Amino acid sequence: MAWNGGVSRFGLAGFSMSRPYGRPARSATQTLWRRGLNGFPESHAASFALLVYASCWLKRHEPAAFLCAMLNSQPMGFYSPSQLVQDAKRHGVGVLPLDVTISGWDSTMEGDGSTAPVRLGMSLARGMREETARRIEAARAVRPFRDVADLANRAQLDRHDLQVLAAANALKALAGDRRQALWAAVAAVPDKDLLRATSREEEAPALAAPTEGQDLIADYRSTGLTLGRHPLALLREKLLAMRLTPAEALMRYRNGQLARGCGIVTVRQRPGTANGVMFMTLEDETGSVNVIVWESVLERQRREALGSSLLAVYGVWQCEGEVRHLVAQRLVDVSHLLGELPTASRNFH
Repeated sequence: MAWNGGVSRFGLAGFSMSRPYGRPARSATQTLWRRGLNGFPESHAASFALLVYASCWLKRHEPAAFLCAMLNSQPMGFYSPSQLVQDAKRHGVGVLPLDVTISGWDSTMEGDGSTAPVRLGMSLARGMREETARRIEAARAVRPFRDVADLANRAQLDRHDLQVLAAANALKALAGDRRQALWAAVAAVPDKDLLRATSREEEAPALAAPTEGQDLIADYRSTGLTLGRHPLALLREKLLAMRLTPAEALMRYRNGQLARGCGIVTVRQRPGTANGVMFMTLEDETGSVNVIVWESVLERQRREALGSSLLAVYGVWQCEGEVRHLVAQRLVDVSHLLGELPTASRNFH
């Protein structure tokens, strides 16, 4: 922090102004003191500006590397893996699924160039342990896995490890869809002691493939993101019937136009310097919308503002240059439309 102790801290408090060196020394010290008070915020602003510039440059010119770095730095900041992946896909970055036959612990770029696809890493699978991922990488380097049982034996995986991988759909290359993978994972749990060297031949039952909605819910539960369609793409027909406009269309609204938006709440912020105003970010399949909730609206609809996963906002569209946001006048909690989909926002108060 900036020093605020006065000139006496310099050992010059006893200088006499009548002495030749007294007045210039005190003047110089006071000047240094005043500059010191501004030094910390100035240096902090300069370092932050450099960080913002570097981040923007990377996102613009090396979007795949930017996504990779952000995913490997989780958890962090305002942006969840889901938001990062959705934004990257909208900007032309290919994102490849978690795959136990290819993925490492970290997300990686497959190939060279700014638009090389990004392969999701096992670190994104909820419940996965890094030491487990490292054993998988080491065993895979010796030779490819034949099946789930071979994976389990050579990488020394237990029931927990296999179920985490199956839930994240990381066993698809070895076992098929999630339901088949979960069955194979249970059957492949290595035996202990005397039975370890024996083999078991079990015929897998014919299981119905999960629906798109079931896969989407499982994606969010296991990794917090999906590479399939955005949840609101599945609800778009219903949302349009409720006259709720996609983010992409809202961006074309004129200043002062009445607007209705809806999206998954990804960020809530209520800075202490904002006089009670809450800032929210809503995400749908076409992009994100920034929402301003004045204190009067927040006090009247606190439950909707703080407790909604899927929120409809009725208000006025404001735009000035490239800055666009929706000023809320009424909030409606429509989280029930998401069914069993687990969602979470980044809340900063």
